[in-house]
Amino acid sequence: MMAGDSSLKARAERDVEELDALIGELLEASRLEALGRADRDEAIDLLGLVAEEAARVEAAVEGQAVEVRGDPRLLRRLVRNLLENARRHGGTSVEARVARLETGARLTVADRGPGVAPTERERIFEPFYRPPGAPETGASYGLGLALVRQIARAHGGEARCQAREGGGTVFEVVLGA
Repeated sequence: MMAGDSSLKARAERDVEELDALIGELLEASRLEALGRADRDEAIDLLGLVAEEAARVEAAVEGQAVEVRGDPRLLRRLVRNLLENARRHGGTSVEARVARLETGARLTVADRGPGVAPTERERIFEPFYRPPGAPETGASYGLGLALVRQIARAHGGEARCQAREGGGTVFEVVLGA
């Protein structure tokens, strides 16, 4: 089968990559739920991490250099999920900002997409939840934002969704010191 049709091979490879990512997110969510905290506690340059991930999706980045403590792999997943979600649903105008707080940091990721209805802003953080009318493209399983919130909480913080002035969405993640 794999020696024949190249488009079939490419589609099979994409499907395997999607399944691998889904399994990874399911395992990560289960581990965080069981532990309730991050496995590692290292100093992380949050602005640097955000800049690296933003380059992958061509998002604008600004802010202050802030060092936070936590699991670098999990925080990278949090940032990547937010940026990829903003790119997928918000189009080409994605902006990330890092700000120092008295006891930690605030990360915001903003887009100019259609926005999230007020009644859906909490529900989108539930595992496997997708708003009514969301396309069944296979590109999203409703785990990314649930994992963002779990990772934020495992790092002494919180994640929330807000409307962006002028249209779009802002995801805000506050991380503890």
